[in-house]
Amino acid sequence: MIIAGPCSAETREQTLETCRRVAATGLVHILRAGVWKPRTKPGSFEGVGMKGLVWMNEARQETGLPFGVEVATPKHVEAALEFGADVLWVGARTTGNPFSVQDIADALRGTDVTVLVKNPMNPDIDLWAGAVARLQNAGVRKLGLIHRGFSAYGVSRYRNNPMWHLAIEMRSRMPELPMICDPSHIAGKREYLREVAQKGADLNFDGLIIESHICPAQALSDAAQQVTPDDLETLLRSIVWRQSTTDNPEYKDQLSALRRQIDQIDAETFELLSKRMRVAEQIGRVKRQNNVAILQGGRWNSIVEKVVAQAPQLGVSEEFLKTVLEAIHLESINLQNKVMNE
Repeated sequence: MIIAGPCSAETREQTLETCRRVAATGLVHILRAGVWKPRTKPGSFEGVGMKGLVWMNEARQETGLPFGVEVATPKHVEAALEFGADVLWVGARTTGNPFSVQDIADALRGTDVTVLVKNPMNPDIDLWAGAVARLQNAGVRKLGLIHRGFSAYGVSRYRNNPMWHLAIEMRSRMPELPMICDPSHIAGKREYLREVAQKGADLNFDGLIIESHICPAQALSDAAQQVTPDDLETLLRSIVWRQSTTDNPEYKDQLSALRRQIDQIDAETFELLSKRMRVAEQIGRVKRQNNVAILQGGRWNSIVEKVVAQAPQLGVSEEFLKTVLEAIHLESINLQNKVMNE
């Protein structure tokens, strides 16, 4: 499922022309446009409101495609349904507020509209799942998920950290719900859209939601992450969508053999990790006997530098090695702390 259209409905002409050209690609299933824009700071463009729904309704009648819009309050829900919105979605900021989600759920009670729930801005799977549960409890049955990445402190390649493992965890919790990837909000820059979109396809997401504008440079919101309808078509045609599985016997045999190797390597890896933790416990006892603090920053920094320097030879990323080392370090500290307090 491909959802596309402008980040914001700005003018009637811009909205309709963008939707016409997006629909003309023949690759888009649902039109989108923001009409209420929750901005970080006041004074920014916050959407055109109700008249944007009028324009999107016109676009639907002209193109024959359904349209979707983000809602953040019960009044938004009422207005969107009044103008016949086919799909609603709950934005990341709203998902993070259980009170707001409950208000939206109550407003949707008794309706039959499709509702998509974006992940919250902070990496909290329970908060995401809780938002879905509130909608389910209100009787909303046509539900789906949107993965738009998570806010992260510091400089990052992307606008929002994908944290793909959290999206995968959410899918494992709710396998019955379709999940759509939002490359626009993950990437934040149009030059990264394709790689993020392809990653979503490789992870077997059920579709994409991408922002498109007839003149991205002049967009009133999120200009850097929008693409023209022509570039959208080029991007979508470049995506390789892979099948979930195959009945090819050779594939199944090869996969089974490789998975047996993985199982054996995993068993050996965790055996070694167990041995390492037992040594960490012994170190804790030695420190306790000599009244020495658990944390030895210089020692740990040297371990990290040594291991990370081997990333090219090991064929893995520095980020992966740092993540593994941090987990090992935390468990070692916890074990030594337990020994200190025996």
